This record gives sequence, structure tokens and C-alpha cells, in this order.
Amino acid sequence: MADEKRYPTVGSPAEGYLFEFKGDGVFLTVYPAEDGETLADLSTIRKILHHYDVADYDIVLLSRVMREATGTPQKIAETFSEPETEFTGTGEAIDDDDDEEKSAAESAPKTGLETIPAQIVVDVSKDRMKVTIRYETKNGTKLPSTEDVLEALKEKNVSFGINLEAIKQGVQSLTPFVAAEGKQPIHGENAKIERYFDLSTKGKPVVNEYDRVDYKDMNLFVLAKKNDVLAVRIPQTRGKPGTNIYGDSVAARDGRPIPMPEGKNTKVINDNELIATINGQIVDTGRIISVDPRFEIKGDVGVGTGNIDFTGSVQIGGNVEQGFEVKASGDIEIKGGVNGGTVEGRNIFIGKGITGQNRGKVYAKEDVRCAFIESAEVVAGRDIYIHDVALHSNIRAGKKIIAEGKKGQIMGGVAAAGDEIRATTIGNPASIITKVAVGVNPNLLKKYKDMCRNLKANKERLKQITQTLNTLGKIDISKLPEARINQINALTRSQFPLAGQIRRDEKAVQEMEKELSEMKQGKIAVSDRIYPGTKAEVNSIVKNFQSESFRCTLTMKDDNVVIGPY
Repeated sequence: MADEKRYPTVGSPAEGYLFEFKGDGVFLTVYPAEDGETLADLSTIRKILHHYDVADYDIVLLSRVMREATGTPQKIAETFSEPETEFTGTGEAIDDDDDEEKSAAESAPKTGLETIPAQIVVDVSKDRMKVTIRYETKNGTKLPSTEDVLEALKEKNVSFGINLEAIKQGVQSLTPFVAAEGKQPIHGENAKIERYFDLSTKGKPVVNEYDRVDYKDMNLFVLAKKNDVLAVRIPQTRGKPGTNIYGDSVAARDGRPIPMPEGKNTKVINDNELIATINGQIVDTGRIISVDPRFEIKGDVGVGTGNIDFTGSVQIGGNVEQGFEVKASGDIEIKGGVNGGTVEGRNIFIGKGITGQNRGKVYAKEDVRCAFIESAEVVAGRDIYIHDVALHSNIRAGKKIIAEGKKGQIMGGVAAAGDEIRATTIGNPASIITKVAVGVNPNLLKKYKDMCRNLKANKERLKQITQTLNTLGKIDISKLPEARINQINALTRSQFPLAGQIRRDEKAVQEMEKELSEMKQGKIAVSDRIYPGTKAEVNSIVKNFQSESFRCTLTMKDDNVVIGPY
């Protein structure tokens, strides 16, 4: 039956094309390749058409189907003749005039359309910033002239951004091209904040110059000092208007402003700079930048935190473990204890106690308050308050040591205060040797002794330099090797700063001697008893206890230690 007739096909998706010769015409499908270039070859396509005696096809349409490669069937001719043999790809030769490099208009069959100009279609983009010229070839395929395109643009009122060179190239073929483009507006840039700190390193251990990781320095905070610049605002810029293809101005958007991220303890200066008003850690929420004078650790100071060195106050919820340090310019509050660690701050408050393990140290510029002290060194510029006991420790306070709490006992070691020591008991029934001293600021006394030792060593060093230079003055130095001459010159230069340091140290020693000589009379007050083995020193006068003394006060009178009532 006629309607059951099977029509031929040529090609496949793998070859990049498929011809379907049907009763209602010739259909061509061109498949796109992965790289966007079709595998179909125009020469092969035309050989197939020639093989099936298809002569009235639209060459312009064929070119577009090949170029677009949509993968959908396109009707390119109405009739064909079925050949006696199948197409093998070696079809009859085509004239040289059919070379692919010729334009579609030149290679089109002479149908009369080539004498009729193609219709110029002017497409304006929605934003009125681009004009595309394309051709309608249904009624004619003759290429237009440059003047024709310019006239078409004029009819559409296109007056700005016309590209004459693009038009001259565009009229060489029937391919669409951009004939005019407007000038895009340049929008202003939004204001932005440049931060002068980096919080990305927080919580990461420091890597030293030898590429070794220091897990005792975990970068838990980023510090700022007073008047440090934390951030700078880069102001927004104004936009520059553009012009569309009709010559109309296109408004530009100005950049948006942004407020300064001023937070607690920060201040804006010069309109666009943010500075710190105090020392502390930087806290950046994204919206505001603050400086917090306090730093809080909820747990222990140990391997999880590393050492702490903070400009401000520190609060620790746990303990300070052995071998770790906590240093702060402000107060330090430790809710747990100090277990062989080192703590340095202004005022130090320790909820439990100090277990030094013969290596723990606590230094306060002002006061230390704790439950107990055991086998540790504790130094305060002002007062030390002990709630329970002080055992086998070295304790020094510029003014007072107060041990009047649960037990209020000082036993073993040394306890020295500038003004007063008050305790419930001193020593123990086993006559453990315990030294207590008042009347001389022990911190000042230690500083005085250290400076005296340094002064003596520097004087000896200067004496040796002087003797060496005197000896060298008797010989002709110019005959010595250059290295030896350089050593002598360095030695000569070193004597002058050393002599200056000696003069300054001598003056400081004299001032400390005067301050020590003016110390007021100290006092030791014991509300319960002093045990044998106790060595009490009041204003450098020593009294050794061989028996117990009860509820007494020790003072100095007529160069003797006097025991009075409590």
C-alpha cells in the first residue's frame, strides 16, 4: 500500500546529521557535538542532495541549519528523486565553484532571489543598549550596502554608539551582527570597612621561626593597645551615567554608605578611622568592633589553651595546670587553683589555693587572695590574704600578710612583710623551722640586694676593661691584626655606657638605702600561739622561740623584740 512505503534516510547522530526523504519533503537534522561544533560537513551534505537530485533547496536556510545544529528536523526542500543506488559518500563530483569558502549567497542556486535585496531587520535589546542587524531572506538574498544599514538604523532613531566598521563587515554576509552599542553606566562602589587585624588565627598554635608548633601559645585572642587603628572606612563613590543607543542618558547608581562599626571601647576619628580607647582583646561581631578589657576561659589553662598573656583582666573558670603561665596587665580571677603554674597580674584572686610543687609562682603588683599556699613562691606589692594555711612556702608582701581564716596558720618556709603579719598560729607542734619577718619591705630589700650584686659585677667589669686598655696603650695597636683592632675598639666603646650604668645604679642604691632606713616599725600579731622553732625578725632584730607563746604581739623596742599582749 502507498501509505506503507518506506522512505530512505541517510546519516546518523554519530555522523552529526540525518536526512529523511519523505513524501512531504526533505528534512535535515544537524546534531551538535560536545564542543559545540557539529560533525556534519557542508560538502557531504551537498553531495547527498545532489545524489537525490534535490535542486530547489534554500541555501541560506541550509547554512543556518548547519550553523545552529539544534538537533531537530528542518525542512529544506519540497521534492527529491530516489536514486537507483544508495549514497556511499563518494557521490558525483561537484563543480569547483561550489567551494565552501564562498558565501552562501554566491553558492545559492540561481532562483532569482539573489537580485532582490534581503530585508534588514533592526533588533533593539530590551535595555536599549544594543542593536543587532539580521536579514530576512524569504523574499530576497541580495546583500545590502552599508548605506542601507545606516538608513535602517536612522529609521529606528538609533543615533549613539553606531559601529561603522562592524557594519562594513556585516554587509559582507547574511550573518547577524551587532551594529551599535550604548555606553553602559558605571555604578558607584559601596563603602567598605577594611579591618587592620586578623581574627582567623585565633585558636591556632603559633609556628616559630624554625617551623615548630608551640602548643603553649594557642592565639586565643587578638590584642589591641590604646589608640591602635582597628579599621578604616573606604567611602562610597558616585556613579557615572551612560548613554543608550537613542542618545538618552542612562542613570547610574551611587554606591551605598556604610556606618562605622563603632562598639564598646572604640572611637571614630577623622570620620573614617576606628581606634581602640583602651587595651584589651578585639571582639568583632561583623556589625561592630569592640575592645574587651576582660578575657574569660571557662575551663582550665593547660594543653587546650596554652599560655595566656593578656593586656587586661582575665577570668579562669578552672585551674592553672603545671608548666603553664597566665600573665595579665589587669586583675586575674582563678576559680580553681594554681597547680604548679605561674601567674602574674595586678590583683590575683584564687578561689581554691596555690599548690606550687616547688615550681609554682604567683606575682601580684598589688594584692593576692587565696585559700592556701603550699610549696610555692608568692609575691605581692601590697598585701597577701590567706584563708587557711601557708605551708613551706616563700611569701613576700610589700605591706601585710594576713592569715586569719579557717586555720590561719603559717608553717615552714619564709613569710616577710613590710608592715605587719597577722596569723592565728605560726609554726607547729613538731617545731618545724618557720621564719617570719616584718619592718622591712621584702620586695624592696630583694631588689636592693640584686642591684648591689649587679653594681659590684659591673664595677669589676669596668675595672678589667680599664686595665686592659691601659696595657694596650703601651703598644703600637696599628701593627695588630684587623680582627684584634676591632675587638679593642669595641672594648673601648663599651666602657662608656657601662660607666653610665654604674652611675645610675649607684644613685638607685642610695635611694633604696634611704627608703629602707626609714621603714616604720613592723608588727607580728598572733591570735592563738607561736610554736618553738619559729624565727621572728622585727626591723632586722631576730628572736628565736624555744617555747610556745600565746595570743601575743611582737614589736621592737630599744633594739629588742618585745612580746606584748594580742
